[in-house]
Amino acid sequence: MSFHLFRRPGSIFLLDDDPDYLDLMALLLPPERHVRLFLRPHGCLQHMREEQKDWAADCYRQETVVDLWRQGRPLIPQMLRYWARHSQRYGLTHVGVSDHMMPGLSGLEVFGQLRTGWPGARVLLTGQADERVAVDAFNHGLIDQYIAKQSAEMASLLARSLERLADHCHDRHDAIWRATLRPQQMALLRQGGAGRALKALMDREWVEYVVCGDPFGVLGLDAEGRASWLQLQAREALPQRVHELTTAPESGLPGDYRGLLEQGDVLVAPEVHQSLGLNGPGPFQQAFTLDEGGQLLAALFPLPTEALPEPIQGYRSWLAAQGARRIQGLGD
Repeated sequence: MSFHLFRRPGSIFLLDDDPDYLDLMALLLPPERHVRLFLRPHGCLQHMREEQKDWAADCYRQETVVDLWRQGRPLIPQMLRYWARHSQRYGLTHVGVSDHMMPGLSGLEVFGQLRTGWPGARVLLTGQADERVAVDAFNHGLIDQYIAKQSAEMASLLARSLERLADHCHDRHDAIWRATLRPQQMALLRQGGAGRALKALMDREWVEYVVCGDPFGVLGLDAEGRASWLQLQAREALPQRVHELTTAPESGLPGDYRGLLEQGDVLVAPEVHQSLGLNGPGPFQQAFTLDEGGQLLAALFPLPTEALPEPIQGYRSWLAAQGARRIQGLGD
């Protein structure tokens, strides 16, 4: 798979014993990322250990959504309620960045203490004398990347690394949502460039999403908290789809759309529409193909704000409420 089944923005911690360096990084790191700045290793470790129970609780909430789906509850309203009620999910740390040479504990020792219980990515900042240590740590899977602190391009290298790693997905999250997908659906996502095209679309449309199999598609949120649904449809299953919509009285498939649907020119998402308490099959949207062979069709459906179970705070609003970046432990 060229993408995760689950993604959301996460926070970053930056640990360094030089407050001037932390102040500089606070100015240079991308403003669209939530960054916590730590001056003391023990303060950072304390925060991260306290956060581990929040990671566990977050995974449990999603597992509960899937368990209730197995009992007959629709997935989409449950996920929309989860997003509405748990904006603190954005505060979970997805990437840790630490200087290596610090008094008390080194960066590698900090990451070593976080090796169990925290699923985030690890970036080590090194001096010239630390490079061999960093290479060895990388080769043994203790860190995900190392960056020379003295490099003239250090800030841009770190920004690019954070862009790549900050949406790091907990393996447990991927496993939770993989359970909702059938093998045939997974095969469709892997074929003929479909994964690359789908990832590009998801990166463009949303900051947060989840891929699910019942119904088959992607539920996403943009930075403002607007929700939309990407309906996925196997072309070979269109005749069965049309038959289901034609014979289901609650769907009410208009006759003039039947031919367009049979040809794969449009798609409709009645399961999502009806799970939100709306009548009929819902609107029809122009379909497009994701794979090179044209076997995986997709169509994007904005979800009406008034139909959502509860209002959702967007990531941009949550980020603004966190205030300016400040160094923790500066007065200790």
